[in-house]
Amino acid sequence: MLRTENITYSIGRKKILKGITAEFESGKLHMILGPNGSGKSTFLKIFSGELKGYTGKVTYQQQDIKELNIEALAKRRSVMSQQTELGFPLTVEEVVMMGRYPHFVFNPTKKDVEICRQVIDLLSLSSFTSRNYLTLSGGEKQRVQFARVLAQIWVQNNNETRFLFLDEPLNSLDINYQQEFLQVLRKFGKDDVTMIAVIHDINLATQYADNLLFFKEGSLVKQGAPKEIISSGLLSDVFQVQSTIIDNPVTKQPLVIFSSQ
Repeated sequence: MLRTENITYSIGRKKILKGITAEFESGKLHMILGPNGSGKSTFLKIFSGELKGYTGKVTYQQQDIKELNIEALAKRRSVMSQQTELGFPLTVEEVVMMGRYPHFVFNPTKKDVEICRQVIDLLSLSSFTSRNYLTLSGGEKQRVQFARVLAQIWVQNNNETRFLFLDEPLNSLDINYQQEFLQVLRKFGKDDVTMIAVIHDINLATQYADNLLFFKEGSLVKQGAPKEIISSGLLSDVFQVQSTIIDNPVTKQPLVIFSSQ
């Protein structure tokens, strides 16, 4: 489990986050939603250990994140940021292997190579392995980065809970790969993985997430299972949109239909 307690973060006089307290259970997919500028990505950077200068507390399995050194943290959690650019040519295989860097000193072991092969096969990237990463489309790069972060925490170490954090991971992906991505995510996190993603597509979130968190102006407005919290009133408050909520006839989860007026 990951827990945040009263996380507050400011830039100058502007409060970006205002006392965020939340719990994220292992084995579940948690998705954070909210308008642009509501603090979602900042929150993710704080609980992933990428951003300092906040007040409050972040704990991984009751251990304060500030007590974990960089090496230990890298073996337990992986982060897929919004924009991951490389300024030099690497093959797809080499980019995926970057996810294993925290686990070896000089050269990858047979285990590292096998893990990368398994992840590449899982995401149907086998035909890409020798391609120059810089020549790929945006969607292809996104899939390679997903493979990289999966490879980083593919195997559990010392029975420790693993953590996977994704910031707008569906950007540039077409509909088919969005569905594949989320299906892989659900399968990967069934056991000991705590998964948290920032996402914009509310209907994908309601169909795949176990727990939703809605942010507005730096505050956590509401959190809970989709069936329990999704309402037209909530969406109007958070996004200033008019909507109708029905049950998805296939998944029985809430389906949001937005009004054009």
